[in-house]
Amino acid sequence: MALDALTRLAEERVDHRFKGLPPDAEGLTVGELAAQRRNLFTDGFTTPVLALSAERLEHNLRLMETYAARHGLAFAPHGKTSMAPQLFHRQIEHGAWGITLAVPHQVRVARAYGIQRVFLANELVDTAALRWVAGRLDADPGFRFLCYVDSVRGVELMDEALSGASRPVDVVVELAAGEGARTGVRTEAECAAVADAVAGARTLRLAGVAGYEGEVPRADPERVRSWLRRLVALAVDFDRAGRFAGLDEIVVSAGGSAWFDAVADVFAGIPELSSPVLKLLRSGAYVSHDDGHYRELTPFNRVPEEGALEPAFRLWTQVVSRPSPEQAFTNAGKRDAAYDLDLPFARVVRRDGGERPADGISVTGLSDQHAWLRTDAEAGLEVGDWVGLGLSHPCTSFDKWVLIPVAEADGTVVDYIRTFF
Repeated sequence: MALDALTRLAEERVDHRFKGLPPDAEGLTVGELAAQRRNLFTDGFTTPVLALSAERLEHNLRLMETYAARHGLAFAPHGKTSMAPQLFHRQIEHGAWGITLAVPHQVRVARAYGIQRVFLANELVDTAALRWVAGRLDADPGFRFLCYVDSVRGVELMDEALSGASRPVDVVVELAAGEGARTGVRTEAECAAVADAVAGARTLRLAGVAGYEGEVPRADPERVRSWLRRLVALAVDFDRAGRFAGLDEIVVSAGGSAWFDAVADVFAGIPELSSPVLKLLRSGAYVSHDDGHYRELTPFNRVPEEGALEPAFRLWTQVVSRPSPEQAFTNAGKRDAAYDLDLPFARVVRRDGGERPADGISVTGLSDQHAWLRTDAEAGLEVGDWVGLGLSHPCTSFDKWVLIPVAEADGTVVDYIRTFF
């Protein structure tokens, strides 16, 4: 039934809810519109419109699939990046073990669309959500769910909410990335206390340890590797103490999008434990990559022999005002483009079917529905030109668009990605 829900996405009717789509497509189903293979630039799409590159999306999926396999890592990419079940399934088709999520609503979306393995990278203490999870576990023996624990109080609340559940909820102790970092247990002694609390809970089972190295204060390669070694040592200590007795596998998990090379290096040195180790990487931004934050931070900059991710997003906007030779405005702003980490980047200009680099053009600010452009003499920009913007931070790019065209290099739209934020 859940996979039928994925199929039914193509049956949704196109209407005013979906910005950027051709007005004359109203009333068609998404599947019917996709079958028409319209051109993004000539067949009625209105600006602003966000598009994903079909070729670059596939490249990124394949690259991380081969990277994880090469380094002996299981992969649960963070689904909060896209919140797109179609992409979740493509990630799984490209070798992902499951999907990482952050909050209960996201888990409900994943389950509605047939995701069978979920890693919740948060301590879950919401009673209603815990009871919902317990019900899904009871109803489906094939559903695997893990979440963080980072406090004795959290364990107590979970155990109380899950009273009467027939399957225990698997949990991993979250080791904080350091003093002043985000969530997680600060010391190994406190980790042991949390693990003791799990052992005493009737409804929980300790399945491993985890954390997020992206929160290491003043992160650099040595500080990140040092913390990862602490995480591995915690798993070894827990195993020696018999805390993982009876498990089929022990979960050791880390990995954002900035330091997965360090995760691969340190996890390669995990010693043999009492059960096989699931070395679980959770990087999520790779699926679209970007033109700013992750272009600068990606580990592939440090290990170019491993390959390179490609920015797959392009926000197409149109020049609506050219008040002076030094200034222009396009019709996309904060409602359309990520701006929390970097402003968008002017990449290309289209006019009369031709495309050229956006030389001499930079984005200096965003209003709600306008991008402020600074232009110099070589810009050659006119009212009516389309300007393709590169974006920074995939997580806050996907969330502004409900239905995203997937376009081939010549502009042919071959699919539409539905998001659920």
